Amino acid sequence: MTEQLGEVANALSPGRRRDDMARLGSGELDVLVVGGGITGAGIALDAATRGLSVGLVEAQDWAAGTSSRSSKLIHGGLRYLQMLDFHLVRQGLKERALIMQRLAPHLVRPVPIMWPLRKPVVERIYVGAGIALYDLLGLAVGARRGLPLHRHLSKRHALALSPGLRPDALAGAILYYDGQVDDARYVVEVVRTAVSSGAVAVNRAEAVRFLREGERVVGAVLRDTETGEELEARARVNVIATGAWTEETEGLAGRDRAVRVRPSKGAHLVVAREKLALSSGLIVRTDRSVLFVLPWGEHWLIGTTDTDWEYGKARPLATSSDVGYLIAQLNRVLAQPLAREDVEATFAGLRPLVAGGGVVRGPGEGQAKGGPTQTPKLSREHTIGRQVPGLVVVSGGKYTTYRLMAAEVVDAAVADGSFRPSRSQTGDIPLLGAIDYHGNWDRRHALAAEHGIGLARAEHLLHRYGGLVGEVLSPIRTAPRLAGPVEGAPGYLQAELVYAVTHEGARHLEDVLMRRTRIAMETSDGGVGSALAAAQLLAPLLGWDDATLAAEVEDYRSQVALGYRAASRASDDAGAARLAEEAPARLPLP
Repeated sequence: MTEQLGEVANALSPGRRRDDMARLGSGELDVLVVGGGITGAGIALDAATRGLSVGLVEAQDWAAGTSSRSSKLIHGGLRYLQMLDFHLVRQGLKERALIMQRLAPHLVRPVPIMWPLRKPVVERIYVGAGIALYDLLGLAVGARRGLPLHRHLSKRHALALSPGLRPDALAGAILYYDGQVDDARYVVEVVRTAVSSGAVAVNRAEAVRFLREGERVVGAVLRDTETGEELEARARVNVIATGAWTEETEGLAGRDRAVRVRPSKGAHLVVAREKLALSSGLIVRTDRSVLFVLPWGEHWLIGTTDTDWEYGKARPLATSSDVGYLIAQLNRVLAQPLAREDVEATFAGLRPLVAGGGVVRGPGEGQAKGGPTQTPKLSREHTIGRQVPGLVVVSGGKYTTYRLMAAEVVDAAVADGSFRPSRSQTGDIPLLGAIDYHGNWDRRHALAAEHGIGLARAEHLLHRYGGLVGEVLSPIRTAPRLAGPVEGAPGYLQAELVYAVTHEGARHLEDVLMRRTRIAMETSDGGVGSALAAAQLLAPLLGWDDATLAAEVEDYRSQVALGYRAASRASDDAGAARLAEEAPARLPLP
């Protein structure tokens, strides 16, 4: 199966999107999945690899919501040990191992994280026992391969490794390891792997209402947000996997909600690598929760908050209060305090916390705290609801355990539709980029020489595309200029921007600069300096005329400016929401 997947991999090109939109309106699918984040993508892959006919639609871009705005960790959930939730931690560690070792070794890599200790004896015993248990649970499920075991560090050793820490802020430290991922890229590869297995996947396709025959939901009316055209996509079972938008999507079926979701905002900061003299990531205990500082290329990611969000869900924004809170918590342990002007970018996502209803999978609930205000005690587990025939609703859960959640949802769909497929196979199916990754890594010197891109660049591409790197570099043979760097973002090749459109389903400038690449969060100007050159490169691929190109650039610049305004001017979420409402509308239909 895995070799076949590599051979029949399908590009999410503009032409394919047109064809697939038409395919959704012809015939009847076994399963229609609404929502293109990690949960919906995982469900589509699970169902397709069981032999079911599957459609996957997303109103915005793949991973445009929560699944591109996480803390970028694939982890067991060390803090859940404090809640004695051993089952959830064990699940997470097992999935972490599977993802790192088999499913996506090119996208997930070990990240070292230091836990400073304030009390030399009591805390070392307490925290050390928890991290030791974390490692032991990993060993028990075979999850330690490729990840070093934790180490206890003396105060002197910890300061030698990370001289940016205040000497009086620690009495020693513990160094442990988890996995780090580019969450948006991971979702795109799950979608493409699903397509390679026969799924039909279309982004910028919004479900505007569900179709009913009596009590049963038999499909959905889809609106192509690129053209405004609508069609009916019929399916024996329909799945809602829209995360923070679950309740709104359920409302399209005209029935009571099966799942109740209370969105929680998680804000993050991005600062340049040289601003913090650290050799590893950092986890800092606060009076409310924990704070992570994680390496990200030439930058650090700092987060996160965990606060109720009661406003429009399309544009959650990090506020001035969020920035101040995160900086203040981090400065408690830094020798050289971080200043607001050191923050190059911010981003925020909404966690779809389950507030009740449906069938909760897994034990217990966790105390969710952090940020200027606290979220109440809500479930970190996922919930599956089946109150209406022909409709399955899922929300909640963790990114790391998306595959398990997807398998349970497809099991529910199988029961509802009386299908007779095989059991879930996704634990044995690497994502497309994982295939041939190790072979390409072994020949990376030759790869660099063949395309004249340098070894560091070749390694960068392999960590982003794995075994698909040949597809990315192929156009360079006929268009050598594509081997050049992106204007304003020298860490990326122009060929990567082209590939985002021709193979990864990017439809707009923001798709490319914010998710297919991370130019928006890895440049001091939010990618504004790259916008025009990037748009000029994409225009012929997407059929943009001069007016559309100019509108794309202006829309992108407006989005970046909105983020900066919120982070500097909005004192709270209500202020941020007002800024978002006052911002110019997104690109209109042609």
